[in-house]
Amino acid sequence: MTIERIMIFAEQGNASAQYNLGGCYYRGEGVEKDYTKAVYWCTKSAEQGYMEAQSTLGGHYYNGQGVERNYEKAVEWYSKAAEQGDAKAQFRLGICYNHGDGIEKNFEKAAYWYTKSAEQGNIKAQDKLGIYYYIGRGVQKDYTKAVYWWEKSAQQGNASAQFGLGTCYDIGTGVAVDKEKARYWLQKSAEQGDMGAINYLKQNFNL
Repeated sequence: MTIERIMIFAEQGNASAQYNLGGCYYRGEGVEKDYTKAVYWCTKSAEQGYMEAQSTLGGHYYNGQGVERNYEKAVEWYSKAAEQGDAKAQFRLGICYNHGDGIEKNFEKAAYWYTKSAEQGNIKAQDKLGIYYYIGRGVQKDYTKAVYWWEKSAQQGNASAQFGLGTCYDIGTGVAVDKEKARYWLQKSAEQGDMGAINYLKQNFNL
């Protein structure tokens, strides 16, 4: 669809077109890049309940792009999208609860939203959930579950999860000791520049 047609539909009140037009202004596709206009159209769409727009608008407020940074507003829009099932918004809402950005810090609620997102395959949420289970933050400490979530994230290429998983295989935390798998995952992480993995390999594998 041409930018002209997207504009026509957006002006007519079509939520999908409004969201897409906001994206065009954000990326500078077919129009001059303009974060303010991106927020304007994203807001129009989000106010109609369009899930992707709500999630994106939360990001605009969280990062202060095209609008003054406002963590409370970010939480408001992330929450709306998260309740509708948007995995990215669920993860970002978990981050807000973890850090206390725009809302009272609550590790249990952070874990809840990380889980919702992780179950949909979000690799960052899976990694964070692995950390939560490993240290017992917001959930009961469970090394087996930490390994479970780190493995899911690691297989999708997350360097942090690969490092965590590698150390678990090395020392037998939540899984049987397997030096070969430990080295494999640590090297995968190190190849992406994870300094924790690089240093771990030097200290424990002489690499």
